[in-house]
Amino acid sequence: MDIFSKAKSIRMVSYRDKYLTAEEDAESVIQGEEPRPQSVWTVELVEYRDAIRLRSCFGTYLTASNIPILPGVTAKKAVQTTSPPPDPAIEWEPLRDGMQVKLRSCCGNFLRPKGGLPPWRNIVTHDVPHLPNSGNKLLWDVHVVEKWPGSFSETMDAIIEYR
Repeated sequence: MDIFSKAKSIRMVSYRDKYLTAEEDAESVIQGEEPRPQSVWTVELVEYRDAIRLRSCFGTYLTASNIPILPGVTAKKAVQTTSPPPDPAIEWEPLRDGMQVKLRSCCGNFLRPKGGLPPWRNIVTHDVPHLPNSGNKLLWDVHVVEKWPGSFSETMDAIIEYR
């Protein structure tokens, strides 16, 4: 949670080295090949618990939807919505795993990049992994794009630069 409390905006990179990206239709969320303005997410802290909201450049929120990818598949789509807070579907609990994080939705599923052949290529879902070795596929690198002014790390940078 400490990464998110110091960051004003971030980029998230999957194990496939692709960026969590909001599509211009303001509904879809994909994995983009390269960093773009649509891959920057504004961090909003949830006051009453250790959770965050991620807002896209379109003003929409990363949302754990109830829309299945395909009939009979447990994975649900991660989408953008204009749901106002305090909708629990737009809140994600960050769970740190070394230098990376997993994001858990309100229903206990994890934000997960998918790969492979269509319709799986470059989509983002939320679900629970069924295979024991798929846990690393839930991990995301968080790149801070902009820090909050006056954050501890910014103060330390200024001290080091002064010396």
